[in-house]
Amino acid sequence: MIRLITLINFLLISFCLSAQQSEKVAIMVPINNLFEGMNKGDSALVHKAFRDDVTFATVSVDKEGNPKLTFGDLQKFLVAMGTPRQQVYSEPIWDVKIEVDGNLAQVWAKYAFYLDKNFHHCGVDAFQLFKGPDGWKIFQLTDTRQQEGCNIPKAIQDRFK
Repeated sequence: MIRLITLINFLLISFCLSAQQSEKVAIMVPINNLFEGMNKGDSALVHKAFRDDVTFATVSVDKEGNPKLTFGDLQKFLVAMGTPRQQVYSEPIWDVKIEVDGNLAQVWAKYAFYLDKNFHHCGVDAFQLFKGPDGWKIFQLTDTRQQEGCNIPKAIQDRFK
C-alpha cells in the first residue's frame, strides 16, 4: 500500500513538473518569435509576439547620468523592424527566469544587442505576458540599456567574433 501511494505521488509530481515545463516552453514562443523576427527583419513575425495594446518602456541614463524612462510605440517598432537594412539585429538572452500565475507570466532575462558582429548595448529584458484565446502574447516589454558592465557569457561573445 505504501509503495502504491509513493508511486502515485511520484507520478502526480512528474505530471505537474512536465505540465509546468511545457507551459514555460509555450511562454517563450512569442519571445523567441520577437528575436527571430528582429534578426530576419520580419515585422509580421515580430507583430505576432505582441498584443496590439502592448506597452514598451526603456530605463536608461542620460548624458548627465540621470535616470531616464522612455516609452515606445508598437507601430514605430514594427516599421523599424520591417524596414530593409544592411545590419543584422541579434539579441541573445541568458539567465532567463520565468514566473507564472494562471494567465499571467513574467520573463526576466539578461541580454546583449549586436548589430552584425558588433556589440551595441546590454541590459535586462522584462516581459509581461497574457495568455488569451490566441495563446501567450507580450503586453509589456521593459528593458534597461548600458554599454559597460555587461558580463556577457563567453559562449555568446564567441558567436559574434
